Amino acid sequence: MNTITLLGIALALAMDAFAVAAAVAASLPRLTRRHVFRLSWHFGLFQFLMPVIGWFLGAGLLGMLRNAAHLVAGGLLFFLGLRMLWESRRPDTRSRHFDPTRGWSLVGLSIATSLDALAVGVSLALVQVTIIKAALVIGAVAAALTFIGTRVGRTAGAYCGQWAERFGGAVLIAIAGNILFAH
Repeated sequence: MNTITLLGIALALAMDAFAVAAAVAASLPRLTRRHVFRLSWHFGLFQFLMPVIGWFLGAGLLGMLRNAAHLVAGGLLFFLGLRMLWESRRPDTRSRHFDPTRGWSLVGLSIATSLDALAVGVSLALVQVTIIKAALVIGAVAAALTFIGTRVGRTAGAYCGQWAERFGGAVLIAIAGNILFAH
């Protein structure tokens, strides 16, 4: 597989990570280096791991994965979007301890933004692509676009205040709807 094709695949896979990172960053009252690192690292790591897993699973499981992957990804993003909308109602109702860049929220977002890469890994196995190089490129592009997404989201959050969290929640719900209804 040539480099241009691989970069195109990596960019396409990283678009969800970019959008989710921007929405999360916009919703945070204060974006720190730790937030940016956690999002970039985990999104990049999961985007690296999922094609490798898909490559090893092979084509036999693609039918089962294809039927459930969009439900899992869409459901996770929808749930987090609803939570962000709910908590944006009034600042005093927001959980002081809720940070989508930590714990199970981060794992859920990481999985949701990388499930497409699982199917891509299966496809790469079918065309006999060496998976390590492809997975490294996919993971690095996802980490870079996640970093850029946090910067875009931080800027939007600084100008929009409480509305940024509502917008971020709405964006996550829209992405979830697109994932759920596009299949």
